[in-house]
Amino acid sequence: MSPSFFVVLVALPNLVLLARGQKTEPLGGLADQPLFRGADRYDFAIMIPPGGTECFWQFSHQSGYFYFSYEVQRAMGISHDRHILATAYTPKGFLIDKSQDIRGQINFSTQETGFYQLCLNNGHHFGSVQVYLNFGVFYEEAGMENNQKNEERQKLNDTLDAIEESTRKVQMNIFHMWRYYNFARMRKGSDFFLLQSNYNYVNWWSTAQSIVIVLSGILQLYFLKRLFNAPQMSDTKKPRC
Repeated sequence: MSPSFFVVLVALPNLVLLARGQKTEPLGGLADQPLFRGADRYDFAIMIPPGGTECFWQFSHQSGYFYFSYEVQRAMGISHDRHILATAYTPKGFLIDKSQDIRGQINFSTQETGFYQLCLNNGHHFGSVQVYLNFGVFYEEAGMENNQKNEERQKLNDTLDAIEESTRKVQMNIFHMWRYYNFARMRKGSDFFLLQSNYNYVNWWSTAQSIVIVLSGILQLYFLKRLFNAPQMSDTKKPRC
């Protein structure tokens, strides 16, 4: 068996696995390399087809805090219902919580280390939906890296510790402000698409009603003129009694 043919056989199952779902945390390629866990937070919009399901994986350490919020910005197709089903699962596949609404949040403390699964299910078979997502993990403590540097931190004086603690609190407050800002941006995008849809709806019905009114006036005028049309009289053509 040639080396090129063996490489193709090894790469084919990996391509099949990648096509089954979207993972925010790709795995490392070599055993001696550390696992690549991606970023701690994400925010983006995704289009879910009719009757489709989209799943994402987010890595979290134990004793972390997981947050997940979503907003259905618009619905396209025959169905205009914007309700979807959002679910969160543990790394072992157990259901943590679910939300079935236009917008919602799922927040929980992580009890185990691993990849947590988030799924969005569009149960409408006659219309697709656009959903804005904002999810991630944060840690109330100083962080995983700070736990590994306890010996070095003990060598610092109280002033530097106080400065570090204040900086950490400021960063945490900025992070929570960023979360609320993203949630407000989701609401703003949803309101914009709703206003745009109502604007197109009003314009379409106004145009249709104007056309109906004009056609009704033309038909009324036509029938009124026919009532007053008298036949021409002649010696050979006279009205009968």
